[in-house]
Amino acid sequence: MAQRHHDLTGPAAGPATTGDALAGYLRDQATEFLRALRLHRESGGAAAHHSSHAGGPAGRAQPRAGDDGTAGGPPQDRTDAVRALRRSARRISGSLHTFRPLLDPAWSEDIRPELAWLSGTLALEHAYGARLERLLLALNRLSGSTPAPPAPPSAPAPMPMPVPVQAQTQLQTPTQTQTQTQVQTQTQTQVQPQVQVQVQVQRQTGGAAGQALGGGGRAGAHPAAPDRGHLTVGAAKAGALLDRQLTLARTRAHSTALQALGSARFHAVADKVAVLASEVPLTPAAATADLRPLARAAEERLADAVTALPLRTAGSPYNAEALIHGLSSDPAPHPQDAPWHQVRLLLRLHRYACEVVHGSDAPLDVRLLTAGQALDRHRDASEAASAAAQAARTPRIAPATAYALGVLHADQRHEVEAARYAFQRSWQKQAIGTP
Repeated sequence: MAQRHHDLTGPAAGPATTGDALAGYLRDQATEFLRALRLHRESGGAAAHHSSHAGGPAGRAQPRAGDDGTAGGPPQDRTDAVRALRRSARRISGSLHTFRPLLDPAWSEDIRPELAWLSGTLALEHAYGARLERLLLALNRLSGSTPAPPAPPSAPAPMPMPVPVQAQTQLQTPTQTQTQTQVQTQTQTQVQPQVQVQVQVQRQTGGAAGQALGGGGRAGAHPAAPDRGHLTVGAAKAGALLDRQLTLARTRAHSTALQALGSARFHAVADKVAVLASEVPLTPAAATADLRPLARAAEERLADAVTALPLRTAGSPYNAEALIHGLSSDPAPHPQDAPWHQVRLLLRLHRYACEVVHGSDAPLDVRLLTAGQALDRHRDASEAASAAAQAARTPRIAPATAYALGVLHADQRHEVEAARYAFQRSWQKQAIGTP
């Protein structure tokens, strides 16, 4: 049975925390939200929205202001602003869920789904980019290649090239010439996808992961076994397929985020958050109500959800539980991952409740931090495995490509299993108090 966390909300935690602390926390998060929104606009986010609708086909994002150094702020500033928007929106929404008996019901139920919509919409673009990078690095590792230092796209890693036959044509018979020409054509057909994938991935990930997919630079030093060589060829084509699918999904998510940030729905949410920064609609009884019972209820919901997890199985290394139903034809997400995703959400709500009760003086719980990181890895690996499975369902792909995607899917499911093992180990540790 899972052990309970160190009780940060019990009677020994100090004097009772009333609704004033909740109001102060919500005002602080609303202020952070507005500050991030201002940073996003100053860094060129508004210009990016207008440029995406200024011309071109509908639904296709145009180059954002500032990406080429001509207008707006650095792209990193926009990324930080979007991350800060999501962070504040999650904390406001989570606090409204945990402490909803102390807030105006109509107002709370109206703004909470809107904040969840905003956070989820803004998270998609980053999620697709991180998923693509994770899968390409996994393909590199499974192909037996060592990541090489970044190089300009115009100078790819050396590839094994066929021997020219023009100089030998006069000394060969017609039959020999025809045979050698066919061999050259087949070799070029195998090399070309690797070069194309290498250049594409270098453009997307900065060159390191792109060179790894080539695999040809290591062929001379370490001759690959038949299976490893087959996987390397398939990995190049699989990488190209994943790059096309996830880059397209990322582009669409970017366009969706730009449209959301310029929509009337978002402006309505921003207006409500602006009101929240100055006035929190608490109930009359919230001024004297103790927040600790509600925070303790969030902790108990987390403990119950963890108890329902198969932690005994997850505590056994290499149990292969995550590979069950790996060959299912159902495109829906893996059913056994849903309880773990739910625990991740409940763990986040518990963290936010501790922040409300203790404010900036909340002690750092290493178990919560480690468990949350393990569940984040679990989520990322699960979604990456689903992306590999979806790519493998693409019609008329080569057998080598399907084989590489199958190996990639199994690898990510093993990562799911490893994340579960790490969570089980961190959760079962005894909490050590610090003076």
